[in-house]
Amino acid sequence: MDPTVVIVGGGYGGTLAAKELDAHADVVLIDPREGFVNAAASLRALTRPEWASHAFFPYGKLLARGRFLRDRAVSVDPAGVTLASGTQLRADFLVLATGSGYPYPAKPRPDSTTIAQQLDDLRATHKKLSAAGRVLIAGAGPVGLELAGEITAAWPDKGVTVIDRSGQLLPGFLPEVRNSLHRQLAERGIELRLGTGLTALPPADVSPFTVTTDQGEQLTADIWFRAFGVQINTGFLYDGRLTPLTDQATIPVTEHLNVRGYDHVYALGDVTDLPDPKMASYAMEHALIVAANIRAQIAGAAPEAVHTPTPVRRILLPLGPHAGVGQLPTPDGPAAASVETVHKRKGADLFTARFAARFRRDE
Repeated sequence: MDPTVVIVGGGYGGTLAAKELDAHADVVLIDPREGFVNAAASLRALTRPEWASHAFFPYGKLLARGRFLRDRAVSVDPAGVTLASGTQLRADFLVLATGSGYPYPAKPRPDSTTIAQQLDDLRATHKKLSAAGRVLIAGAGPVGLELAGEITAAWPDKGVTVIDRSGQLLPGFLPEVRNSLHRQLAERGIELRLGTGLTALPPADVSPFTVTTDQGEQLTADIWFRAFGVQINTGFLYDGRLTPLTDQATIPVTEHLNVRGYDHVYALGDVTDLPDPKMASYAMEHALIVAANIRAQIAGAAPEAVHTPTPVRRILLPLGPHAGVGQLPTPDGPAAASVETVHKRKGADLFTARFAARFRRDE
């Protein structure tokens, strides 16, 4: 009889781990949503409703042997998982991959758990955005900048202002990457307000509105988006039945990505206490390590795959389908990626083809 692997969380890392283990174990994937959300595509889905379906993939075809349970974990202990429905699942191996939350539209609203609801939300917001003459984005991290890029790619004449308390775009990245980013934003007419914040967030559902920065400048816009505020999704561990969390609500893990104190419980992606950025590419790297270690244990061998955090930062930041900046590792150290590289590797389809293959959309 195959061992049971219960994977909590159907995001980038959880679905990849499930796929990698499907032929080797009885895999149970748990997530409250109806389908996987390719968050990298969410912002383009907002500006191009006809394209929005490319951001969502039902879980039904992910696994050939395993099963998907649409439910939510409320507690985890060394023996298994308790679900919101009251179901208790026992597991030989546990993988915690619940990721993080982020303000809509970069990720769906918490109460929108079906694909139909998520598409309805995007269509309704698109209608408001389409009618807006001026857009304010609070947050100049990758999400806020990508959103600004997608908006100006769809509506070149729409005014967009991005505000952030940080005095620098993409801190920690190469100067040539930051310089290229500033140049491309200026070419699109995107206005930056760096080193300043808002005295209060804009009111909800008021258009137009005027807000004041802490430097006394008044900004008027018709619609605004919040692009800051990551929330680690580890509330189901607050009862302490598995492990104490860090002060940042993350899970302490070993180099093998085991939850500390257990050789059969793993964690990956945003929920870990690793210094890796909270990005999909890192979660998928973790997933391959976790899957390799569980396969080894199933075969009776010692887990040998380890994760070594690297200080080299990498990013692909599209500004719409045909623009953007990037930084990638090379044998000689980090290097700036060309606009064409950003387009080919992410901007063109925002990984749609990759996930269509993972979820067997064409079968």
